[in-house]
Amino acid sequence: MPPVPDSLVQRAARGEHDAFAQIMRRYNQRLFRTARAILRDDAEAEDALQEAYVHAYRALPGFRGEAQLSTWLVRIVANEALGRLRTRQRGAQVIALGADADIAETQMDESQETQPDHAAERAQSLRLIEAKIDALPEAFRAVFVLRALEELSVEETAAALDIPAATVRTRYFRARALLREALAREFDLALQDAFGFAGVRCDRIVARVLARLASA
Repeated sequence: MPPVPDSLVQRAARGEHDAFAQIMRRYNQRLFRTARAILRDDAEAEDALQEAYVHAYRALPGFRGEAQLSTWLVRIVANEALGRLRTRQRGAQVIALGADADIAETQMDESQETQPDHAAERAQSLRLIEAKIDALPEAFRAVFVLRALEELSVEETAAALDIPAATVRTRYFRARALLREALAREFDLALQDAFGFAGVRCDRIVARVLARLASA
């Protein structure tokens, strides 16, 4: 994704709402995915994104371009989402993005059907994929979303989440391993049910054969 022009950032910093609206539209998906990866709730992620945008708008006059605007915005959104997560889980142990994370068992299902008549199957597969990504440990989830979905580089992800590049590589590798393992597990379970012959179809065949034997 190409960066927004400096002139647009300067206009937004001067308080031009139209310019800030263009910036929001440019980064909405990336920032929503960041918040969603941390909070695992669409509505709360939207609220966090809106609040983060307000913070960003107020802080924009002080933005000096030491980092890319997108990286700066991701950090604001991540901090807002993490703050909400800690509030939600007050009294429980919270896994922060900068802390070590244990590998959790997850399950995953994915389908890459491309034909138009498989739209329903694709939609169902997408929901399953999102659910399995949600099941990743919090620290891994944010890294995976930024690297795999948003296609940020290791360095960009590290800067956005304020963690070392080596940590990004490790967590992304572990997240992919978890998802691959879950995919294989899900596939094995699905194979057990392939070409099933129970229920109504089984009863129908038995009834037909008995009927023919009775009439012979």
